[in-house]
Formats: sequence, C-alpha cells, structure tokens
Amino acid sequence: MKIYEKAPAKINLLLDVLRKRQDGYHEVEMIMTMVDLADRLEMEELGRDAIIISSQAGYIPLDEKNLAFQAARLIKERYDVRKGVYIHLDKKIPVAAGLAGGSSDAAAALRGLNRLWKLNIPTSELCRLGAELGSDVPFCVTGGTALATGRGEVLQHIDNPPQCWVVLAKPPINVSTADVYGRFRADEVRRHPSLSGMMNAIKQGSLHGVCSELGNVLEDVTLSLYPQVMQLKESMQRLGADGVLMSGSGPTVFGLVSKEAKLARIYNGLRGFCKEVYVVRMLT
Repeated sequence: MKIYEKAPAKINLLLDVLRKRQDGYHEVEMIMTMVDLADRLEMEELGRDAIIISSQAGYIPLDEKNLAFQAARLIKERYDVRKGVYIHLDKKIPVAAGLAGGSSDAAAALRGLNRLWKLNIPTSELCRLGAELGSDVPFCVTGGTALATGRGEVLQHIDNPPQCWVVLAKPPINVSTADVYGRFRADEVRRHPSLSGMMNAIKQGSLHGVCSELGNVLEDVTLSLYPQVMQLKESMQRLGADGVLMSGSGPTVFGLVSKEAKLARIYNGLRGFCKEVYVVRMLT
C-alpha cells in the first residue's frame, strides 16, 4: 500500500518577534496561511526496518539532516514501530526560502505514517511531535490559517483571509533562519505590525485591509544583508501587486494580487529578475 500526502508552502501575513526567551528561542506572534505550491510525499512500507528517502531534487539531504527522515525516525521511536518505510519526496517548494518547505515535509510524513501504520495518533499529538522537529511543523500538520504564538508552536486557528492570487519570487540566494534570528534585536524594531489590525481585516474579509496590515520585523535584518531582496520587493510593488512582504526569514517575497489581469505583467517582470517565480492561490 502506498500513502500520498501533499506538503503545501506557508506564507506569513504577519510576523512579529517580541523578545528572546531564556530557552534561546524567540517569543513570536505570527499569522500564517498556506498556498497552493506543494511538495508531494509518497510513502510505502519496506520489508526491512529502515528509513529510505529519495527525491528528484539533487540539492536536498536524504539522510538524518532531512526533516521528513527525522519525522519518520521520531514516530518509529515514540510508538515502537519495528517497520521500515520508503519515502519519495517530489520537491517543488524552494529550499531555505522562508516558505517552511522542510517543516511541511515533516508534517506530511507524520500524517502519512500515522495512516500507513494505522497508529491512530490524534492531530493534537502529531502537533506535539512536530514541535520537537521545528517551530513551524505543528502549523504545517494542521494547515489552514492560524495565529501562532510562543516560539510558533502554540496555535489558534482563525478565519481564512479573502481569496486572492499569490505571486512568490525567490532570488538565487539561500538565507539561514538561525543567522537572521541571531542578528535580530527586538529593542531595535522601529515599528511592530498590528496583530489586532490584521485579525480585524481577516475577520471582515477585506483584502485591502490585509494588504495594509502586512508586516514582518525580520525584513530589516534580511534586507540589510541581501539588497537583492529589497530590489525584488520594490519590483513587485512597482509591477502592481496589492500587498508585498517577505515571508519568514526570507528570501522569498510574496505579492497578494486581487485581479487576474495583473498577473502576466507581474510574473513576466519578475522573471527578468529571478528564475524562481510562482503564481498560486491561497489554500482556503
């Protein structure tokens, strides 16, 4: 039997960092939602007790460094599963892009192995397992739209934002999340995004309001290190996107677009700047 799971990318409509915690993590407030750019995992039981991962992508690790591998190992150890699994990862989400591709792969592995091995683990427990793998994994387990607090693992699901087109563009650089957070200083933030403003805009179904309230305090750090991210953001704004923001720690920039007629101009304009440009919809 083969099990298939989609692993969609996420974007941050709002990302605020309040302070550094004693455990070394940062206290955050984020509003995250998913878009229809996804990896696909195919899982099949092996005849021996091993974890084997393959992928068509030649640029990702296929061993213990892979988050899907770590998810399989964790679920095997925690539930004493003496079976092996072969996972094929069809990679579509850019790596080190601020889109939680690795976290979503780990979440899909947890969901898929729960079904493959008939473990009947409740979603709440899958989220707790996911939190051991990474702060974004619990959100990726459940999907939807959520307010994430704590270090990102405490979730409150909220209404989905109004449907629109999303243009994603990743410049040809990789950004280390740990490096960006390591350089971030909460006391140097000039303006924190308004959580209440974004929540109200989503509740009212106002795309204009959502675009007005977009905010990410990590932008200043990443934009200072990588000027091409600022250039990409300015290009997307100039080409007519309704709202533009860097996702996560970057370097991917996304634009929210209300009118389909604008898409070709934005897409073609950005393709002159970088190769990795995607036009998708929100997964509402």
